[in-house]
Amino acid sequence: MADDGSASNRRDPIKSSVGNVAGQRRRQQAVTVAKERRESLVRAKRLCRVGTNGGDEDAHVENEMMIDEDQPVLEAQTSKAVEELKSAVQSQGKGAMQKRVTALRELRRLLSKSEFPPIDAALSAGAIPLLVQCLSFGSPDEQLLESAWCLTNIAAGKPEETKALLPALPLLIAHLGEKSSAPVAEQCAWAIGNVAGEGEELRNVLLSQGALPPLARMIFPDKGSTVRTAAWALSNLIKGPESKAAAQLVRVDGIVEAILRHLKKADEEIATEIAWIVVYLSALSDIATSMLLKGGILQLLVERLATSNSLQLLIPVLRSLGNFVSVDPKAMLTILIGGQNTEENVIGVLAKCLRSEHRVLKKEAAWVLSNIAAGSVEHKRMIHSTEAMPLLLRLLSTSPFDIKKEVAYVLGNLCVESAEGDTRPRIIQEHLVSIVSGGCLRGFIDLVRSPDIEAARLGLQFIELVLRGMPNGEGSKLVEGEDGIDAMERFQFHENEELRVMANSLVDKYFGEDYGIDE
Repeated sequence: MADDGSASNRRDPIKSSVGNVAGQRRRQQAVTVAKERRESLVRAKRLCRVGTNGGDEDAHVENEMMIDEDQPVLEAQTSKAVEELKSAVQSQGKGAMQKRVTALRELRRLLSKSEFPPIDAALSAGAIPLLVQCLSFGSPDEQLLESAWCLTNIAAGKPEETKALLPALPLLIAHLGEKSSAPVAEQCAWAIGNVAGEGEELRNVLLSQGALPPLARMIFPDKGSTVRTAAWALSNLIKGPESKAAAQLVRVDGIVEAILRHLKKADEEIATEIAWIVVYLSALSDIATSMLLKGGILQLLVERLATSNSLQLLIPVLRSLGNFVSVDPKAMLTILIGGQNTEENVIGVLAKCLRSEHRVLKKEAAWVLSNIAAGSVEHKRMIHSTEAMPLLLRLLSTSPFDIKKEVAYVLGNLCVESAEGDTRPRIIQEHLVSIVSGGCLRGFIDLVRSPDIEAARLGLQFIELVLRGMPNGEGSKLVEGEDGIDAMERFQFHENEELRVMANSLVDKYFGEDYGIDE
């Protein structure tokens, strides 16, 4: 089977009346998190202020920030710097190379000293052809480094500014090879990472020009800065929504071993960039997922989760765990049951994340737990018997909407056994009674009132469990007591046929003409 990563190839761990489609959600989540990352410049695009050659001569740039009033001055200086570079490129004879380097350094300095670099001024003055010419093979490293640095910061600009780098991409990719010095290769990788961060169209151009294999090989050594930059660029390059880049990456010899090694031994900054690669591989490529699971990645992720307090690292670790569990719940069960201090290492650490002040950690931890809860009865009992339960019940009633929805998936799936096909699942009554007694029903009915279709469906599905599964027919009274009838009746003429039929059927079946006659 082709490794196309499509949702139809995902294993759906549970098709229940709660409707957790954890396997199918992996791909959607990968696209969502890619959009979330674009909101932060430090993830999708990065301005380079201190170079990759490790020198101190440019460290002062960060303290040389411009204020808004200086922008016209900066733009004029940039136009002048491009003109000087043009003259230097045309210069021949003794001292010509040093003139080019000096002119490049000045342009780079101007493109590095403001939160809003004068990219448009540089492009309007004709910088790109000159920078491409300065990237030619045989040029001294200092010239190559300064040229790539200028291109890096131009690529960190607006979409149309990033696209201006198209003529430079072949040379940037060529300098990723082993014949280039480490600082030059890393700076070119940085520029390529910014281009890849712009969007799918430019990612496809980079892939068609062969950027992925040399970029992947850059993470093989244990060179900290180079590995960190290359891994970040790789994560931008493979993040989808199409799966072909993820499938191509996992076919690079040695890449899985390198990922596992860095995740196990590297510092937290490198591990963070590697973990983002794992997020997209586990969301988009079945082959990559299988290879990483065989390599023992779940244990490595759990260890990072247990030992790190870095928000930047914990987010991709949690997302990766959720992806893997949705594919192979048995693998997680082995860790849950087979290890020492397993509650502290997995469920306990996830509970710690649920208690965190960081909203995004709560959401990601709930996402992982929703996928664990979509597994076997053993998974469900493992969660139900831990400190995570009171936290989940509280979060359902007090959290922002997106966290509440993830928590609802966890609680709902704890109440039903997995079912094949369209078979109505068996209710785990002990869990259902416990969770309803914990006061969760109002939270689910609030979801029914939500304009979000997925959340409303989830709320209706849980109401169905309560009506069908609570002992002694208590379900109807409980739902009525929380104004559940009114919540369902809003779907009487709803435009969504599935929800309309579901809600009307529940009202007719459990609250029909005979409801309350016995009393």
